[in-house]
Amino acid sequence: MGKPEFTFRYKVRNWPEYNRALVRRGHLTLWFDEGAVVAWRDTTRSNEPGRPKVYANAAIECALILKSVFHLSLRSTQGFLASVVTLMRLELRVPDYSTMSRRQAGLTVCLSPASRSGVRHVVVDSTGLKVYGAGEWHAGKYQHTGRRVWRKLHLGVDETTREILAADVTESRVHDSRRLPTLLSQIPGAIAQVSGDRGYDTRAAYETVLTYGAVATIVPRRNARMSEGTDPPPWRVARDATLRRIEVHGRYGWRRSSGCTRQSLAENAMFRFKAVFGGKLWARTLDNQRVESAIKCAGLNRMTELGMPHTVRML
Repeated sequence: MGKPEFTFRYKVRNWPEYNRALVRRGHLTLWFDEGAVVAWRDTTRSNEPGRPKVYANAAIECALILKSVFHLSLRSTQGFLASVVTLMRLELRVPDYSTMSRRQAGLTVCLSPASRSGVRHVVVDSTGLKVYGAGEWHAGKYQHTGRRVWRKLHLGVDETTREILAADVTESRVHDSRRLPTLLSQIPGAIAQVSGDRGYDTRAAYETVLTYGAVATIVPRRNARMSEGTDPPPWRVARDATLRRIEVHGRYGWRRSSGCTRQSLAENAMFRFKAVFGGKLWARTLDNQRVESAIKCAGLNRMTELGMPHTVRML
């Protein structure tokens, strides 16, 4: 006999508020305060050789945010921003598309998560983003054998607010657990719990979580075994405790009692990322791709602040 299939139905309890939040996402409200106008041009002195910078990082980041939100190319972004400045009767020069592309790699993007008191429960996961190459339909129909390149987007999501706290982009073959230290180092405040799937069931991941004084709620592999030594290291002690609870309560019971089921919120954040911005990165270099992904995550956080659905499972 096969495994029983469980189909759960969910209901949105705050649909009127969430519906208004979805409408507000499409509002076209642009403004330039006096501080932004003054800081538009780069006035810092640089000892580096070559021509000094004309535009501040804020101007480049503003252009790239518009590019990501409205799905524009770099050239179209230049024209869009120029028309906005003209309509607002501002005397500002707009960076051209080559300047945006060249300056993108040097930007430091802040995801701006909402500051709140208390410790955080962080859920982590990764997903693939296409860079270039023939699509699946084209490759299947014409038996295309050319190279298709992917990047892996690693996310750390707040279990309570559903905001993206940390993001990183790597090559597709990089293991998830290797980027966990980078993700946790970006998160402000204290961390109480870190939840992840089997991809994080490694010594490095457990040791990283324990370094922050947090509880590692990581799904063990199906063939996981208890440690046999008399004096196991701390990471094995934490992993053995998980295996014991699974033996007592079962795998599903442990997932519910430990809060590991909330790890699905990371998958939900990736779905929202691809639904809003698509599953493709336009930048060609890895540094630019990291900045592009960070800008999109920051934009998704702003949309999350407008309102999120409150769902409950129907019995």
